[in-house]
Amino acid sequence: MSDVVLEPAVRQLELLRSGAISVVELAEAHIRQIERLNPKLNAFADFDADRVRARARLHDAWGGQRARRPLFGLPVTVKSSIATRGLKCEIGSLLHKDEAPVHDAMAVARLRAAGALILGTTNCPEFLMAYETDNVLHGRTRNPWDLERTPGGSSGGESAAIAAGLSAAGLGSDSGGSVRVPAHLTGICALKPTPGRIPGRGHLPPCVGPFSILGAIGPMARTIADVTLLFRTLSGHDPIDPVSAPVPLREPTLDELRSNTIGFFEDDELVPVTPETRAAVNAAADALRDAGFHVEPFRPRTLELLRQLWWKFFVQCGAMFYGPAIRGNEHQLSPLFHEFLGIAGAAPPLTAQGLLDVWAELDLLRAKTLEELRKYPVLLCPVASIPAFKHGEREWVVEGESVQYLDAMRYTQWFNALAAPSAVVPVRSSPEGLPIGVQIVARPFEDETALGIAAIVDAAFGYRPPPIVFS
Repeated sequence: MSDVVLEPAVRQLELLRSGAISVVELAEAHIRQIERLNPKLNAFADFDADRVRARARLHDAWGGQRARRPLFGLPVTVKSSIATRGLKCEIGSLLHKDEAPVHDAMAVARLRAAGALILGTTNCPEFLMAYETDNVLHGRTRNPWDLERTPGGSSGGESAAIAAGLSAAGLGSDSGGSVRVPAHLTGICALKPTPGRIPGRGHLPPCVGPFSILGAIGPMARTIADVTLLFRTLSGHDPIDPVSAPVPLREPTLDELRSNTIGFFEDDELVPVTPETRAAVNAAADALRDAGFHVEPFRPRTLELLRQLWWKFFVQCGAMFYGPAIRGNEHQLSPLFHEFLGIAGAAPPLTAQGLLDVWAELDLLRAKTLEELRKYPVLLCPVASIPAFKHGEREWVVEGESVQYLDAMRYTQWFNALAAPSAVVPVRSSPEGLPIGVQIVARPFEDETALGIAAIVDAAFGYRPPPIVFS
């Protein structure tokens, strides 16, 4: 029974539907895993075992028609920046201590409607502005592959919980790599969807202004099949969300997927990646060739310009958005958020004219990039320069060159600026045994293409349990 928590979500659902396990039994297995490992990982922001047990008993009592729902009884978690009714969603900040929404985000409402059993909410860095998960409210979340290392950010609590079997799957959010970097650092799968394919209404803070382009709520799980199940269950038009487009679900055939020429690149020739990261990209390319795909070297010429615009919006506009809320409360902010403010404050102030210029430039640059992607509608590339890093590290030597904190994560930032869907799959390991993922990117609104091709890579490589689960 203890091994069931490491099974894919689709397998756990099969066991529930066949009657091989009850919702209460599956919930209890996850509760035991949480009680055993969460004291080491600190993945949760809000978890109450008795509350979960009571809800699981209700699920078993309902049965009948409800049991036919696509996620019925599946134990899941939600990042504590996505409104979840009755659970703490504090965005990792003392300024929001003990806040529990009275309404669900649309994505969470769809989780519940599909029958999922919500275990709790997971930890994140304050206001989501870090690639490491730590705050003064709940403390540091640790990576199940090495407790001295971070599971990433800002969906680090979510990635740690899923990787270690504390949750079958869950929801994170991503404006600069925040589901993809944690998935890469903990050896799981994730999708940053096209903004609006999964409604963003109810995210905290709201995905508005430039963050309506950069940001998206994204599914995280141990396999691409699980991520795809969540995507298909949660996607769909939200008539109140101005970013949500009425895009129907597609199910491309293997032949349709193979019709896409895949362009791959090992680095951007500006910031190096580890040799093992290069090997992971090439291994994924070989697996796709073996599966009948046409894969050839290609790198868009606009990547650095996209990164520069992402920086303007995420870093500078992000700091400007938070300015009114934090003014006078600086003494309550976490060191990580002070670090972010320091990075933002080092740049010249962004004027109204400057903001107008970069906003217009982003539209022009997105069009230019999409023109390049006509021939290569799918890209394969690294997720980051490095695998999981030690808590507090901000600089690394990679292939003889110094790599700085934000630069190491640039490989995800491009695709937030492009508003493109991007899936992550674990492929290889570092010399220390840490997981290394790759990124499969498609054109905006072609999320099903990214997922379909990622599934081929996942079948060739895929999830391995971290060592903590055997301790």
